[in-house]
Amino acid sequence: MRVTPPASPNVIHPERTARSGRGGAPLPAGTLERVRTRDPAALAEFFDRYIGMVFGLAVRLTGDRTQAEDVAQEVFLKVHRAAHQLDPSRDPAAWLAAITANACRDLWRSGAWRMAARSRSVEEDPDAFGALSTGINDPERDALAAERERLVQDALDRLPEVLRVPVVLHDYQGLNHQEIADALGIQHAAARKRYSRALEALAGLLQETLG
Repeated sequence: MRVTPPASPNVIHPERTARSGRGGAPLPAGTLERVRTRDPAALAEFFDRYIGMVFGLAVRLTGDRTQAEDVAQEVFLKVHRAAHQLDPSRDPAAWLAAITANACRDLWRSGAWRMAARSRSVEEDPDAFGALSTGINDPERDALAAERERLVQDALDRLPEVLRVPVVLHDYQGLNHQEIADALGIQHAAARKRYSRALEALAGLLQETLG
């Protein structure tokens, strides 16, 4: 059964607090303990609680809603298989972010990703990042925000995988450098260095785009 994503991705802006990227308060420890035992009701609650976060992260990493759907489906299949590894005493957001990032990395290394990347651009899919609303009902402001999102996503897509993942995990999902290091299996100093290099590269790409 395919994952049905929300109507629009749970896009998180870097200027918001880090915790907002985690999608709010985690589920109670009791519910997470039931997820560990693969209780169907708890798994359904877990899915409902975190599908927006996982799908939003996958959209940011892949730049494509359809591929993000596939990634989200794979993530929750992996969650089901690895449910016994869940730590009920910790917010599972970082664990899910690591699984999502790894699923995206598997996709990037596949032939399917390379074929899609050659035929896709963000401009060809305006619904992917343009359906954003500030909640103020200001069409001009929303149009400017959508264009900014498009430019940032285009720059993110141009970053190499090794730099794209740290900046998305930190600025859009609110993970700290140690959590990113744990997710990627690298040292804390290496995670900080990759993030710094990513910001420098991203700034250069945006400056190049804006002239």
